[in-house]
Amino acid sequence: MYAHRYELPRNERTRPVPQLPHALNTNKHARPDLFRRDLRVSPVTFDRLVAHIEDHAVFSNNSEHAQMPVEMQLAIALYRFGHEGNAVGLDKVADWAGVGKGTVVVCTRRVIAALLSPEFFKTYVRLPTPEEKEDAKRWVETRSCAAWRGGWCMVDGTLVPLAFRPHWYGESYYDRKCNYSLNFQVCTIHATGLEYMKPNTIAACLDRIAAKPAYH
Repeated sequence: MYAHRYELPRNERTRPVPQLPHALNTNKHARPDLFRRDLRVSPVTFDRLVAHIEDHAVFSNNSEHAQMPVEMQLAIALYRFGHEGNAVGLDKVADWAGVGKGTVVVCTRRVIAALLSPEFFKTYVRLPTPEEKEDAKRWVETRSCAAWRGGWCMVDGTLVPLAFRPHWYGESYYDRKCNYSLNFQVCTIHATGLEYMKPNTIAACLDRIAAKPAYH
């Protein structure tokens, strides 16, 4: 028993061919549309994310066994983020990536830790600076008219459903689609194409109300 760990015979499960290597080695270069279908980002965005988070401490350890490449860990996390329902079950994601269920959870946690780092937020998850606002307003004025100078950006919101109703002030998170969710505001500046995100707004808040303090 101690030598074999199991008292009864085990039926080994045959895994399907993993799709993760094909996504990174083939679709990323030859079929970016299929790459985006699986990971919900373009190959260019994916490479930029890898370049920004690959040096984070969470991807290094004091062990003789190195972690899997950061791009594989990011791909696993993005696949989970971009799907819902049964498609994000650990078995489904593990089969797609060709790894164990525990590895799926660990990779996702590492990527989240890297994306929530202060350095990442300062660069990408922030509001436009006064200088960026003024530059965008001048750009709009030179290409249209002075009256349209205030239309220097586009703002839209998207709802991110939550698995459960939050315990504190849960009714505030109830949205128009009958889900409990968070409202993320995304601002795109016409002049540069830069995008900024304002997270953690309760879903019951309208887009125009949530955006007013930040983009006026």
